[in-house]
Amino acid sequence: MARLRRRDVIAFSALAAVVLLVLATLGPLHFWEAVAGMAAFAALGGIYYLLVSVPVSEAQVDRAALAEAEAVRRAGELARATLNRLPFPVTLIGPGGRIEEANPAARDFLGLGSEGGLLSAALRQPKVLESVSAALRGESGPAVEYSTFAPIESHVRAHVIALKIDEDGPFPWRALLVLADETSIKRAERMRADFLANASHELRTPLASLAGFIETLRGHAREDIAARDKFLAIMGDQTERMRRLINDLLSLSRVEMDEHVAPSGQVDLASIAGDTADALAPLLKEKAIRLEVDAPHPALAIGERDQIVEVAQNLLENAIKYTPREGRIVIEVRSDLTRDACEKPVMDSSERSGRLAIASPPGRTGRRYSVLRVRDEGTGIERRHLPRLSERFYRVDGQKSGPKEGTGLGLAIVKHIVTRHRGGFLVESEPGKGTVFTLVLPMLAAQESATRG
Repeated sequence: MARLRRRDVIAFSALAAVVLLVLATLGPLHFWEAVAGMAAFAALGGIYYLLVSVPVSEAQVDRAALAEAEAVRRAGELARATLNRLPFPVTLIGPGGRIEEANPAARDFLGLGSEGGLLSAALRQPKVLESVSAALRGESGPAVEYSTFAPIESHVRAHVIALKIDEDGPFPWRALLVLADETSIKRAERMRADFLANASHELRTPLASLAGFIETLRGHAREDIAARDKFLAIMGDQTERMRRLINDLLSLSRVEMDEHVAPSGQVDLASIAGDTADALAPLLKEKAIRLEVDAPHPALAIGERDQIVEVAQNLLENAIKYTPREGRIVIEVRSDLTRDACEKPVMDSSERSGRLAIASPPGRTGRRYSVLRVRDEGTGIERRHLPRLSERFYRVDGQKSGPKEGTGLGLAIVKHIVTRHRGGFLVESEPGKGTVFTLVLPMLAAQESATRG
């Protein structure tokens, strides 16, 4: 039941006192009659006030306040749910540059923990921090662009919006920071330019050869059957080389487009090793090469299967190409290794041997890895060539044409795939003894626990 407010009691008492004083002037009889009547009036009025008027009025006020509070709560929950489901990073910055709110996309993008902390500790971009500071003073400015190139290339546009949330407080302004990842757009623009430049340069030689042979066949060699067959065979080889070159350029462009987006799937390197061996069996049979697959247990890792299969096929094709007839190739698969164990040398070192990490996995304490190694007994690679193996169009032998020669893009594709998978890629070689390529991929945390358990 509602309680009578103090000001109402005072007002009612004052009114009764005034009425009693007025009636007292009319004489004692009228005074006591007035007292009795006033007492009855006060009793009835109080009962009515307490039981009817006051409870209904205050209940209505309470219900309205509760309804308003519930509406505010639901609106807040809806806003938070919407914010958490946004695919792009959104962060609310408070006084002193402290992060007050951040959706999951922002926490992943900035690497935030459970506590927000200071924006300057998570995002070391002076232009963005200056724009945030201006927003905290109530000033709005244009969007800010910034780029990073290590460990992964990225291009970001930062939008900073000044929000006034407190009219009377000492710090009325907040900064809403919205980050838009434009890496794909920038890569697409560069991809088109690089593709045109590379294609025009690398296709010039086979196209010139084709044009020359066509002119010859139209001229004096038109009736020479032997020359015609020879030229047509060479033209077929040049056409095949152009096809492989275009396919590799397109593959490299696709890999570069998605390099900044880490995969979230799961692959088994042991299964991939077996499938790769089966797919390239005809090439092995053609040179009578003996292939040994040493993969006793499943080796799970984080990765996209199609791209890892492309890496394995590329490495095995290179091994077949440079292994002499009736030679031997070994594919070794292992899992649950530390980073030091993955990078441990496989070949015996000598004055002529060389070893290089073309790509290294990001450092993380306690992380476990799975590896796939391809070892051949071919001609080997001189140490001076190792730093340039992953360059586009670089070939150790220096040959630019021929049906059996590669395009020089295979190991460049491998490096970009490994970088996207946040893994490692190592090479060891010695002329006359062979080469070992090692692919290192991180395991999922659940895989690490299950393996050690």
